[in-house]
This record gives sequence, C-alpha cells and structure tokens, in this order.
Amino acid sequence: MTTHEPTPWATPEPLTGPIGVPLVDLLDRVLATGVVVSGDLVIAIAEVPLVRLSLHALLSSVSERVPAPWADGGPL
Repeated sequence: MTTHEPTPWATPEPLTGPIGVPLVDLLDRVLATGVVVSGDLVIAIAEVPLVRLSLHALLSSVSERVPAPWADGGPL
C-alpha cells in the first residue's frame, strides 16, 4: 500500500506532481477563519447602466460554546 504525499509548495525545482489540498481540509480552513465573497453585477443597454446589484456574503462557522456579542442573545 503506497501513501501519496502532496507536492510541497516551496520547492526550488519545477513542480511535477499533483498539487492540491483535500476538499475537507480546504473547507475546514475556510470555515475556521471565514471568507468574504463579494461582487457587482451591472445590467446596461448601450453602455447606459440600468440596474446595479452589489452582493456581499460572509461564510464562517458558528460555535455554540462562544457567547453571542449581543446582550439579549442575538437578533434571532
């Protein structure tokens, strides 16, 4: 049985093997630290902007052991 070792990021020679992070590790890191996704969508006709949508989302994990910062327990 062989174990696949990922190629390290900082190597002096060119990378030859598969580079990647397992999806579980990536999701764990993103949810532990949080990530912000934002974008703008503009609908225009003849270069005249008609509608602009700004989208912002924060993805993070929630722990029940950490108390809410609000005095009454939160908005919900």
